[in-house]
Amino acid sequence: MSTPVVRRISECFIKPHRPIEESNQICYLAPWDIILLSYHYIQKGLLFKKPPTLVDQQNFIENLLEKLKHSLSFTLSHFYPLAGRLVTHTTQDPPSYAFFVDCKNSDGARFIYASLDMTISDILTPVDVPPILHSFFDHHKAVNHDGHTMPLLSIQVTELVDAVFIGCSMNHTLGDGTSYWNFFNTWSQIFQSQAQGHEYNVPISHQPILNRWFPSDCDPSVNLPFKHHDEFICNFEAPFLRERVFHFSAESIAKLKAKANSESNTTKISSFQSLSALVWRSITLARSVPYEQKTSCKMAINNRSRMEPPMPEEYFGNLVQVVSAETTTRELLENDLGWAAWLLHVAVTNHNDKVVLQSLQGWLQSPFIPQIGRLFDPYSVLMGSSPRFNKYGCEFGMGKAVAIRSGYANKFDGKVTSYPGREGGGSIDLEVCLLPHIMRALESDKEFMNAVSVSNPLF
Repeated sequence: MSTPVVRRISECFIKPHRPIEESNQICYLAPWDIILLSYHYIQKGLLFKKPPTLVDQQNFIENLLEKLKHSLSFTLSHFYPLAGRLVTHTTQDPPSYAFFVDCKNSDGARFIYASLDMTISDILTPVDVPPILHSFFDHHKAVNHDGHTMPLLSIQVTELVDAVFIGCSMNHTLGDGTSYWNFFNTWSQIFQSQAQGHEYNVPISHQPILNRWFPSDCDPSVNLPFKHHDEFICNFEAPFLRERVFHFSAESIAKLKAKANSESNTTKISSFQSLSALVWRSITLARSVPYEQKTSCKMAINNRSRMEPPMPEEYFGNLVQVVSAETTTRELLENDLGWAAWLLHVAVTNHNDKVVLQSLQGWLQSPFIPQIGRLFDPYSVLMGSSPRFNKYGCEFGMGKAVAIRSGYANKFDGKVTSYPGREGGGSIDLEVCLLPHIMRALESDKEFMNAVSVSNPLF
């Protein structure tokens, strides 16, 4: 039997519904945005079940596509940089290397309609995430610097036999996970309001703040020590990885938290720090890392609440950093869960406004562009995304999504992406990417698998 393939049926470009003022035509990228130029786009999407009483398939999908396009146009009026393109401007005297978004000279955001002869069961039943999920997203393997010639936002709507997958690829220099899900939720809110007959002036819950934040005395024309982008852009190719989603119920996570706090004689360790400690210890054990080897657990952390004064959650841009806890394999595995969780707690607690600004000033003095393949070593684990994001709140006339999935982007051995569990209540899904032999060892780890819960499929 031949393997089904995703067929692209049509594509178009969507521009903001409301004209943009001349003063807002250019949006400079801040240092935290520029740092991500060699990373991939953010690729996340939602799988929706088609209405069970559906009679006319063709009419349903045509109406859905038109409503998605229409509401997207209105949404882009609030998030207009997503309809632009990246531009680099260099000068020799004085030397400068500035990146900005041209919001005027662009075709807009790309909108793709595709189809696939598969079902929800084909997607969610296998133990591993099927590789075909990567084809549910545009900009496969593109890095953010490609936004000079590629759309900064691309939406792909893939119709399955009994479902619709809405995949969004957003240039990471435009925003982090907080920004990404604010866009997605706003689009959903406008879609639902328009479906109820409220066409114009739809009030949105979290109006994005588009003005970029720069530290004092920082010129938007950041002077990067490069003459050409080939000096700092590298296309990272991940090895073959197994991707699997593990579900942790609220009850299971509560037990982990209680265990970690009890073992550390504290009440300060969070649920996510406890779960991350379990993942760190379990993956390190599965890797059979030498006992004297250094190992680390890195966590993506939102700087908005850590700034003084705090930055609003509506800030549209990148205010995320990675904090790290490090120890030897021997210490990690010979001590208990609480010991590892406390290391993570301390790393998070110590990340304050002073640390944030010091790291930023250090980068401004010696700017560089990190590379995915060099930043994370084979002994580290990276906990990315957040279960706090309102991902299942995004609805587009088909009810609550049945699953969240991601594309190829920014994955490597040891990358763990966290999502809220569909049932809510503090449950968490972890998408774990590992080399095949390491995944097999993890699946044989009784302590880890005992904490994993059986999810209830809704198809």
